[in-house]
Amino acid sequence: MYQKTSSQISFILPFGGTLRPDNRWVQLSELLPWEKIEEKYSGNFPSKRGARAISSRTAFGALIIKELLSLSDEETVVMISEVPSMQYFLGFESFIQEIPFDPSMMVHFRKRFGMEFIEEVNQLLIQKGRKQKVESSDKDQYPPSPPAEALQDSDQKTKGVPSEEVPQQGKLILDATCAPADIHYPTDLALLNKAREKSEEIIDVLYFNSPTKNKKPRTYRRKARQQYLKLARKKKLNKKEIRKGRTQQLNYLKRNLNHIAFLHEEVPLTVLSRIQYKNLLVIQEVYRQQKILLETNSHSISGRIVSIAQPHVRPIVRGKSGTPTEFGAKISASVCSDGFVSLDRVSWEAFNESGDLREQVEKYRSKVGYYPEVVLADKIYRTRDNRNWCKKRGIRLSGTPLGRPPADTGLRRERYLQNRNDERERNAIEGKFGQAKRRFGLARIMAKLKGTSESMIALSFLVMNLVKLRELLLFIFLFCFSWKIGKRTFLKNKSDFRDKFFEIMLPKPTLQILTS
Repeated sequence: MYQKTSSQISFILPFGGTLRPDNRWVQLSELLPWEKIEEKYSGNFPSKRGARAISSRTAFGALIIKELLSLSDEETVVMISEVPSMQYFLGFESFIQEIPFDPSMMVHFRKRFGMEFIEEVNQLLIQKGRKQKVESSDKDQYPPSPPAEALQDSDQKTKGVPSEEVPQQGKLILDATCAPADIHYPTDLALLNKAREKSEEIIDVLYFNSPTKNKKPRTYRRKARQQYLKLARKKKLNKKEIRKGRTQQLNYLKRNLNHIAFLHEEVPLTVLSRIQYKNLLVIQEVYRQQKILLETNSHSISGRIVSIAQPHVRPIVRGKSGTPTEFGAKISASVCSDGFVSLDRVSWEAFNESGDLREQVEKYRSKVGYYPEVVLADKIYRTRDNRNWCKKRGIRLSGTPLGRPPADTGLRRERYLQNRNDERERNAIEGKFGQAKRRFGLARIMAKLKGTSESMIALSFLVMNLVKLRELLLFIFLFCFSWKIGKRTFLKNKSDFRDKFFEIMLPKPTLQILTS
């Protein structure tokens, strides 16, 4: 059962007093659309019976705290019980010293807030940040968006070519990266050994529940383990040794699968746990794939499984120095001129990111009302189709144009400087990827399920934009505050500035001062 909560009015501290208005959790609580989040979260509880569910603000806020501080689920819950400002951020009415909820609830929170909804909240934050920039800067930087009817009329008349009434503004930066999953570096030999061990556990459960209790099938698990360790402990293995080890483990796995099929005639598979039944299905597919790879002497197959626990993870060939192949989800993202990041696509299968250019540009137009003036992307995006598509819409695609270079030295020099400047500006999205991987957990996705992993990826980008929006609002406020008090009085030192700052800040929250 879920009961909607009212907006937070006050927060009682254990020893009295109030929270400072410049506290980051107080400021972040004013930026998130809690009503929209609660509307989505309440849909997970259609029944009006049962125990009262945890509020949407507590659930979504706990996920933000975890990603912002790069904590584990257990550490997040402990941190919430120790810090009063975090409890204010989660919508508590007073400070409590007990654990607010079990750490396992974090998994359910990630399931309830899917990737699509988290991206919707991310877009709301981007719109709020763009609106603040419009109000604080020149109106020419972000012209007002035309109505949807005007966009449809211009598309019908010009077949997608923007009219003069809709000027092109801003720059759109595109790129793709990989969010590695939390698995050890997979090898075929280790994968077959793990599959063999899981199959032996299933045989033990089926035999224990067998009504006849005949002679237990022989699995040769000790011999198979010794053969695997003999190869795994070697520092270097040649191709012949690897192939021999894979053949041995594959034969043991085949024998175990035959035993399972024989025991299944006496014992139903319902005696297996949910995880064991899932492992059985994965093991059968691993055996099929590895048998084909061994017989054809190849290294590639469609839908290749590299982890028994996370069968959705796929190898993503990136070609980067040091890590040519990564194992996780491939993501496609875009950065606008305002510096906010949008997550455009998440796929566990490898894909060519150049096919996303048109959809990303059209999505940009649907958000702001006009096409970008320039699209900055690396070489893989500069296909002939993408070049022609951008040319029809008056969009300049970065990079050297096709054809013979101009004979004019001055024109060639100008083109060279433009390409170099484009590459410098394109570093913005590389910096965003680095920030997400170093600070917000995108370098290693610790979730085990497919859905929860996608939620964590989307949360990384949302938290990154949330931090940028807070910094933007603080910058705007401090600029207006300095200009305001500079006209009234002369401040001699930093202490006078701090006292005057809190004299204005304490009665009102940040957003009320910005809108006043």
